[in-house]
Amino acid sequence: MKMKIATFNINSIRVRLPVILGWLEQHQPDVLCLQETKVQDSEFPALGLASTGYHVVYRGMKSYNGVAMLTRTAPDDVFYGLDDGGEPDEARIMRVMLKGVPIVNTYVPNGFKIVSPKYAYKLEWFKRLRVYFERHLSAEQPAVWCGDMNVAPEPIDVHSPEKHLKHVCFHEDVRRAYSQTIAWGFVDVFRRLYPEKQQFTFWDYLRPNSLDANKGWRIDHILATPPMAEKCTTVEVDIEPRRAPNSSDHTFLWAEFAMEEVQTAC
Repeated sequence: MKMKIATFNINSIRVRLPVILGWLEQHQPDVLCLQETKVQDSEFPALGLASTGYHVVYRGMKSYNGVAMLTRTAPDDVFYGLDDGGEPDEARIMRVMLKGVPIVNTYVPNGFKIVSPKYAYKLEWFKRLRVYFERHLSAEQPAVWCGDMNVAPEPIDVHSPEKHLKHVCFHEDVRRAYSQTIAWGFVDVFRRLYPEKQQFTFWDYLRPNSLDANKGWRIDHILATPPMAEKCTTVEVDIEPRRAPNSSDHTFLWAEFAMEEVQTAC
């Protein structure tokens, strides 16, 4: 009784639908969270995914953002967007209840530039997200949060960190905002299993040799509350899809949890 959860910033699901189909067939996760689908709901390729047998839920917008989740069994419930009275950003966050476990999928704003209002919005978004967790989750119960967080938490999580101190994904302010959100009650399961391993999940298109030179960023994350994190047995980054022609600039991150033990412990 294990649950395998994967996350992937697909950077346009219509362009990279074959990547999803191939990866699902090979790895057969119980849950696959997608970000940056870049398609409005009326044009989401639901029929193209129907043959997989997965249940698909999604919320998107034209050309930008967009989140989706594929689950092997039907979700108990699905919720979209932040619900604090501000901009709900439904194309950036969704929460699925699956076998009693809440799984939150987010595509956190990039921030554009430090001096941009978009960066201030990103910092505020993390504050709103912590309130969202306080409202809907319990740190004492199993829960998972995953997605493209657009933050490299520590120097080990980005190549040449000294060159990126003013980058919107590594600036001290955004790292602090992310850390304060995690402090609500989440554990980074990759870093829990591999305290000193440098492993990236994103390699910039603008640097054509970044993958071969391993000049990347770890900005895609899977986090879990302590009751769930302690049952995480495996975390892996699958680099091969990033090597493929017409690849996303991100790749797949997945983790496996011993669910039977989690249920017994709870």
